[in-house]
Amino acid sequence: MAEQEKKLGDFGHAGDDHVVPFEVGPLDIRGRAVQLGAALDQILSRHDYPEPVARLLAEAAVLTVLVGTSLKFNGKFILQTRSDGPVDMLVADFSTPQSLRAYARFDRDRLEEAVAAGNATPADLLGKGVLALTIDQGEYTQRYQGIVQLDRTSLEDAARVYFRQSEQIPTEVRLAVGRMVSRGKNGAEERWRAGGVLAQFLPAASERQRLPDLPGGDPASDIEVEDRTDAAWKETQALMATIEASELVDPTVGAERLLFRLFHEHGVRVHESVPVLDDCSCSREKIRAILDGFSAEEVEESVENGAIRVNCEFCSKEYEFDPDEFLAKS
Repeated sequence: MAEQEKKLGDFGHAGDDHVVPFEVGPLDIRGRAVQLGAALDQILSRHDYPEPVARLLAEAAVLTVLVGTSLKFNGKFILQTRSDGPVDMLVADFSTPQSLRAYARFDRDRLEEAVAAGNATPADLLGKGVLALTIDQGEYTQRYQGIVQLDRTSLEDAARVYFRQSEQIPTEVRLAVGRMVSRGKNGAEERWRAGGVLAQFLPAASERQRLPDLPGGDPASDIEVEDRTDAAWKETQALMATIEASELVDPTVGAERLLFRLFHEHGVRVHESVPVLDDCSCSREKIRAILDGFSAEEVEESVENGAIRVNCEFCSKEYEFDPDEFLAKS
């Protein structure tokens, strides 16, 4: 029987791998919520990351789609860390309208030492360094980039600082990662899941966005400055603090049900969801263009067993080229 068309008043759930935009008028907040399922599991399982690394990269992927799906133009949002921790680099990017990819680089020996010492929180794994958040609108446009210092900082805290510094928008972020057991062809299988909510305070009167100074600034005097944070934003922060990690990853909760739990007293409106796909942007043509720029010496150094082989760090796809086609052009 063909599926019946939805009638007026019917409500559907976005489900996994869909970002749900929302707004709560009485609190002057707008935001997005997501649960990542199959798309995230494919990204993490492809590289067989150790569990602490997979959890950290999953957080980066969730944060990337929460921010990237807000772009109103054809472009790309890129999250990248460079730090001195056991995971010295994370890269996740979202290309509009729906493509996500992510990759982590780590030192296995240092990771094992950190786990053995009980220092394997996401903040510990990152260590000290920088988080760069980049918006790329494509060719012939200038990239916009915000930099946040990492000092054993969680990605949640780094995101809050970024929006305070770069966008001057009070922002609250919650991220969670988990593994769930499901029945597969070969019996019980564990699959990665993650979820997140991002809420921003956007009142009509900009002076209502005023927040206390970030830690580290010089006080104007010895007199304690009154916290004049808007009551609506304080309530939003309090509500966001009640979110349990299990709610963010549990598929039986879902984005819409979680938003209702949080904001039903004020009335929350959700909008059409944005899909997220595990979709790498690599291609044979792009890699060929890079190899075309190699000198004859560089081409010869890249040859192994009579061929040039290039593996995409994101999707692990291998591309093979005949070196003669590049040497002939040199």
